[in-house]
Amino acid sequence: MATSYFLLSVLLALVFSQAIASDPSPLQDFCVADKDSPVKVNGFVCKDPMHVTADDFFKAAKLDEPRNTKGKLGSNVTLINVM
Repeated sequence: MATSYFLLSVLLALVFSQAIASDPSPLQDFCVADKDSPVKVNGFVCKDPMHVTADDFFKAAKLDEPRNTKGKLGSNVTLINVM
């Protein structure tokens, strides 16, 4: 009986720890790669949004053109590579 209480408490602890361990601001609208930064942990770090200019976005990806959002989910994702 004590074993079942112990397993239940461990399970609840794991569930609650996952619920608490979240990013306080999970939404990130855009990330412009800072190629000049010396920090390269998992690729490039993002530029400070206050220093992003219109020149950071290039026309080759046609980001200024509207995309088709009439699918099942009603959204569209445009993949961009920083290289």
